[in-house]
Amino acid sequence: MCALGPYRPDLVETYWRWEQDPSLLVGYGRQSPESLEARTEGMAHQLRGENIRFTVYDLTGDSPVPVGVSTLLPDQGVRTAEFVIMLASEARGRGLGHEATLLTLDYAFHVTNLRMVWLKVLAPNVAGVNAYAKAGFQKAGTLRQSGYWLGQVCDEIIMDAVASEFRGPSAVRKLFAP
Repeated sequence: MCALGPYRPDLVETYWRWEQDPSLLVGYGRQSPESLEARTEGMAHQLRGENIRFTVYDLTGDSPVPVGVSTLLPDQGVRTAEFVIMLASEARGRGLGHEATLLTLDYAFHVTNLRMVWLKVLAPNVAGVNAYAKAGFQKAGTLRQSGYWLGQVCDEIIMDAVASEFRGPSAVRKLFAP
């Protein structure tokens, strides 16, 4: 069970630690880690920006534990957003990413009134592709040879979810149920 909460400047070192995980560097196609100083400076910029960022919390214990970040990068002109999610290695494989993705889509479609959310995932990341599909994303296209996976050039898959097809449970709608 998970929940979304505010993106928190006091967790910058935790976010930075997660981002240095080699599996995340490979999954995002990044070639180099970032310094804590640069991440701290970037955090200040992120907090002032228009992007919608959440801390993902694991609720299975006695108290909520931060385990990841979920982000929407909106394009208000066309009412769409790019989706990015990052989970700590210890949080993976327990369904928390799936729940956080559904909660983020719920927020995107029922609070910010976006009509479509999209993402990019490296084609060799089969687990990621399957997880996004389970949450309601569909393949929309391919960017050929645009990424790297374990040092090899690979395709990126574009996936999207549209508001009219969102079937996930809605925490937002429950607030307004009679």
